[in-house]
Amino acid sequence: MSHTKTEKAKLLNRVRRVRGQIEAVERALEDEKGCAIVLHLIVAARGAMNSLMTEVIEHHIRLHVVAPLKDAERASGAEELIEAMQTYLK
Repeated sequence: MSHTKTEKAKLLNRVRRVRGQIEAVERALEDEKGCAIVLHLIVAARGAMNSLMTEVIEHHIRLHVVAPLKDAERASGAEELIEAMQTYLK
């Protein structure tokens, strides 16, 4: 994924944020926290994952659909995006 190279640090920070959110869910479950707390943490983890996915999709669109080096790359980039969205939206 060439678009991840340009924003590697930013994406890795998002991944670390997701990891932290998941670890918080795990700790809450281990500590037998209440359902409301656990659900709140799950929502936060889902939000962090959605933000990561949004960032990757945005870079994909900009590099492979809006401003590709070749028309074949545009078609390929668009097809990859369609497949990813179909998988995600299932």
